[in-house]
Amino acid sequence: MVEFYKTFLFLNYGLLLIIVFLIFWKFAILSKKEKQYAYYIVFLFIIEFLSFALPYILESTDTSFLYHYFIAGEFFLLTGIFIRKLNLNKNFILLSALASLGFLFVIYGLKVSFNYDLAKIFSNIIIIGLVAIFLIQQIKSAKNTDRFMLVDASIFFYYSVSVMVFVVFAQFVNLSTESVYLIMGVNNVFSTFLYCSIVYTFFKLKK
Repeated sequence: MVEFYKTFLFLNYGLLLIIVFLIFWKFAILSKKEKQYAYYIVFLFIIEFLSFALPYILESTDTSFLYHYFIAGEFFLLTGIFIRKLNLNKNFILLSALASLGFLFVIYGLKVSFNYDLAKIFSNIIIIGLVAIFLIQQIKSAKNTDRFMLVDASIFFYYSVSVMVFVVFAQFVNLSTESVYLIMGVNNVFSTFLYCSIVYTFFKLKK
């Protein structure tokens, strides 16, 4: 199961590298709203690079702090994307930023320790809700002009699966090592589908 997990983990590293290259190539033709996807991908790339580099290159034994920043940053960037695409009041973006900063303040300012997977589940549910509303709007309008429709559908699918993964972790704290690698490996497989949809979308982008 370890090999299964690592295979898709390193495949995802490669896909992220490809996407970052495509972002630099296609950034000029992205609309203001579409550029938010680029920021999201670059953020993921930085988090993944640090999670790989710190243990192997700098020999850091504790990278758990990255998970906190990942939850906060992912929530702010993805909610920001769909708040803009739904043309909601910009105050919601401010609310999203405050929620993300508040999460980090509770951890590092108040030094409160809790099950961070529960925060991940909660943030994912909000993301799924926003994506679902946008997708329903697109289906009802029957225009399908959004160039990132495939990516949005993939985000909805991936984060729905991710919620189930983290619910399992939250419910079963005594999972065996093999079970953990199996579950995380499956999560990596769905990450691969998400990244492939992003690669495909960026390749198809034209002025």
